[in-house]
Amino acid sequence: MRFAPSPTGMFHVGGARSALQNWIYAKQQGGVFVLRVEDTDAARNKPEWTEGILSALDWIGISRGSYEGPHFQSENAGEHRAAAARLYESGRAYYCDCTREDVQARTGSQYQGYDGYHRDRDLGPGPGRALRFRTPDEGATVVVDLIRGEPTFENRLIEDFVIARGDGSPVFLLANVVDDMTMGITHVIRAEEHLPNTPKQQLLWDALGVKPPVWAHVPVVVNEKRQKLSKRRDKVALEAYREEGYLADAMRNYLMLLGWAPSGDREIVPWSVIEEEFRLEEVNPSPAFFDEKKLRAFNGEYIRALPVAEFIDACQPWLTGTGTIAPPPWQPEEYDVEAFAAVAPLAQTRLAVLSEIVPNVDFLFLASPLIDEAAWTKTMKDGSAELLDDAVAAFEALESWDAESLKSTLEAVGADRGLKLGKTQAPVRVAVTGRTIGLPLFESLEVLGRERTLTRMRAARLRLV
Repeated sequence: MRFAPSPTGMFHVGGARSALQNWIYAKQQGGVFVLRVEDTDAARNKPEWTEGILSALDWIGISRGSYEGPHFQSENAGEHRAAAARLYESGRAYYCDCTREDVQARTGSQYQGYDGYHRDRDLGPGPGRALRFRTPDEGATVVVDLIRGEPTFENRLIEDFVIARGDGSPVFLLANVVDDMTMGITHVIRAEEHLPNTPKQQLLWDALGVKPPVWAHVPVVVNEKRQKLSKRRDKVALEAYREEGYLADAMRNYLMLLGWAPSGDREIVPWSVIEEEFRLEEVNPSPAFFDEKKLRAFNGEYIRALPVAEFIDACQPWLTGTGTIAPPPWQPEEYDVEAFAAVAPLAQTRLAVLSEIVPNVDFLFLASPLIDEAAWTKTMKDGSAELLDDAVAAFEALESWDAESLKSTLEAVGADRGLKLGKTQAPVRVAVTGRTIGLPLFESLEVLGRERTLTRMRAARLRLV
């Protein structure tokens, strides 16, 4: 099995799914997973994008050293040209110097394909002359597909397609086939969008005298409007999800559900179960909806299932600004490891992605809280100043600065004013954390400490003067 991405940008989530399916199927069949980087389009690929592919595969569990490669398509250019020459010499291909304008002039249509003008004109090789494959006039090409059955394509409807450009360089169709032959690829698992090319590639396999591989075209991945995921329109880069704080285990579990499901009424399952139960033949050919809301829910479940120590470690890139993660709003020396460890179990139950840890705990590490002005306006109404006065006085008198004492004290302050705890604690929360929502208030105040809590409450009170 091979996975053959092009290094032309960020790593697409659909490509990640195909890689995982190839990876699992290779293990199930006792085969080899081969990574081949299709880098022949020099104008569109960059070395850093190849590294991005390798890094993304590492992240989802297909680690370097556990597969064959990476191989690079450009390294096999000699074999590509040799195959093109064999097809020409055997009469299975011919040269053509027609331009698109020539074809349109003869056919009277800009939509009609190549009309076979040079099929029998014995034009030899030369500058600007493309090499076209001679498609059979009759019969049909049957593609045996593990997912889609036996799609059948009438040969008369397949135009004589180009296999080498006017400068002699082979096109993708031929290079792809030759590389698969050279590497002994027995199964090709790839996206549905490649299915229209498959009869052409199968004809090339036949013409070169080699049995074609087993095909499997997995369903296209679509957005909520049932449109194919687009780099220009949709959030499709695996790297973006990684940097937002999705866990690799959650991501690969979710990706494997795009067109397939494990047994029973369950979706969140251990990777070992997926590896054991996945069957390529059970993949649904219908388009698969990439539901980011569902992925967020998945990720939240995985975060909550982490041991606390692992959760603390997982949050560190966002708390310290390491790697490609943007730095947090506090200075490195302001980050308190022990304070974070104290609130980590509280935060763990509230996150959908790890990047959300920053707004949940920033009040612990900043000299002053980042005030959400909308929250301030909504919360700090008539009576808030006096309530803060009473709360400060009550908190100052506390002998024990712990969550239970803080809660019971503030309840009493509110009761004197005929307020329930929810109404009473809202101004205190905004004064201390800057927001109306966040971690449990009294546990947060306990970790923040008496002095910092009272300083912030007094500062908020002065702002209300």
